[in-house]
Amino acid sequence: MQNTYLTSLIFAFLTTLSVITTAAPSIKPEASTPITAQMSKAEQPAKVNLNAADAETLRRDLFGIGAAKAKAIVAYRESNGPFTAVDELLEVKGIGKALLEKNRERLVLN
Repeated sequence: MQNTYLTSLIFAFLTTLSVITTAAPSIKPEASTPITAQMSKAEQPAKVNLNAADAETLRRDLFGIGAAKAKAIVAYRESNGPFTAVDELLEVKGIGKALLEKNRERLVLN
């Protein structure tokens, strides 16, 4: 008798809990703004000076540039002198047009 009573009580509790969670108003997520729009001017990534940046800075601040490509850029600069144009970066082994275009806005020559 007690077992049946306890089972009925648990069933009633679970049913009530199910109805409450189903009937609760759903919270609609806000339309998220793009991450780039959320970043303020101070948070925008800094420009990278091709003629002064070390390999670690190039690797960290440029898209698609790993340690090997960053070292290749520094080696090219050391052997050929400072870059005179951003497009000269295409002369570095492993840097193609697509990679240059991804990073063009981040690159400066000072």
